[in-house]
Amino acid sequence: MSSLSLALRDSSTMLRRNLLHARRYPSLTLNLLLTPVMLLLLFVYVFGDVMSAGIGGGADRSAYVAYLVPGLLLMTIASTTVGTAVSVSNDMTEGIIARFRTMAIHRGSVITGHVIGSVLQSLISVVLVGAVGLAIGFRSTDATALEWLAALGLLALFALALTWIAVGMGLVSPNAEAASNNALPLIFLPLISSTFVPVDAMPGWFQPVAEYQPFTPAIETLRGLLLGSEIGHNGWLAVAWCLGLTALGRLWSKTVYNRDPK
Repeated sequence: MSSLSLALRDSSTMLRRNLLHARRYPSLTLNLLLTPVMLLLLFVYVFGDVMSAGIGGGADRSAYVAYLVPGLLLMTIASTTVGTAVSVSNDMTEGIIARFRTMAIHRGSVITGHVIGSVLQSLISVVLVGAVGLAIGFRSTDATALEWLAALGLLALFALALTWIAVGMGLVSPNAEAASNNALPLIFLPLISSTFVPVDAMPGWFQPVAEYQPFTPAIETLRGLLLGSEIGHNGWLAVAWCLGLTALGRLWSKTVYNRDPK
C-alpha cells in the first residue's frame, strides 16, 4: 500500500473515531454551542431595538438581526474549536497518543482526524445557529447561489484555520482545563470585533484593535456576501488571515506533535 493510501485510510479511521466520540459525549459541543445561541437571543430580544436604531435601522429589530447573525456564525466556529483543544489535550494526557504511536498507522493521521472532525462539527454548529437566526427573522433575499457558496467556503476555511490553532493549543496544554483556558482567546476575539457593533462606532483608540484582527474582515466579508453590503478589501484580508493561521497552526501542531515524547 502506498504512503498516500495508508495516510487516507488511517486518517479516515481517526475521523470516524472522533465523530463517534463526539456523538457519545455531546455535552461539551452542546455547551459551547449554547454560547453563540444565547448571545444571539440576548442581543436580539433584549438590546435589539436600541442596537437597530444605533446602526441606522430605526425601530425595526430585523435590521439588527441581519447585522448580528454573520458575526455569530463565525463566533460559533470559534466556540466549537475550543472543544477541539480539549479533545486533543485529553488524547495527549490520557496516553492514547502514545498507544497510537506504537501501532502501524500513519503518524499524521491522528491530528488529521481531529482537524477534519472539528471542521465538520463546526459547520454543523453553524447550520444549527443559522437555523435559529432564520427562526427569529434573519433573511438573505438578495444573495445569489454563488454568493451563498462563497459564504460557505469562507466559513469552512475559517473553521480550518481556527481548528489548526486549537489543535496546537491542545497539544501544548498539560490537561483539559488548561486547554480550555488557552483556547479562550478564540471566543474573546469575536467580542471585540465588529460582531455586535460597527468598528467606526467604537472609541477611536479601540478601533485598531477591532479592525486589525482575523474576525472583523471575515465578518464584513460574510455580511457582504449574504446582505449585499460593501466588501472592499475585507475579502482578501479574510482569506489571507485564514491561510496564514492555517499554515501557522499546522506548522505549530506538527512540530509539537513530532517532538512530544508522550
